[in-house]
Amino acid sequence: MSGDDAERRSWFDDEAGPVVRPYAMTRGRTSHAAQHRLDLIAVVIAQARHDDPAAHPSLSPEHMDIVDMCRDTPQSVAELAAELDLPVGVVRVLVGDLMDGELVQVSRPVPPAELPDASVLRDVIDALRAL
Repeated sequence: MSGDDAERRSWFDDEAGPVVRPYAMTRGRTSHAAQHRLDLIAVVIAQARHDDPAAHPSLSPEHMDIVDMCRDTPQSVAELAAELDLPVGVVRVLVGDLMDGELVQVSRPVPPAELPDASVLRDVIDALRAL
């Protein structure tokens, strides 16, 4: 084994693949201005665009993976994190970047406080049954 081979093996494990720290993917950022809108069940939808997202030099491979995953089927932030095997905080920052570039949009679920009261729903069901 030459010196170069030994040095290369010390940087990564063949079975694990190369290691990239999460903060390197986000350029050291741990949050994004849009993070308050990106809870675990927020749904990310790729925008239909005429230009190729790959033409944006500021996008990382992880950004492109998120756009590709959301192009056919909208994905939640939790699904993206699980599929990409990345921490949720990193995915939130990356999705925030994509929102800034208008490559994705985010649909938030209705907050529980804005949902109708259960008693109102029961009254509606009872009224429908009475018909």
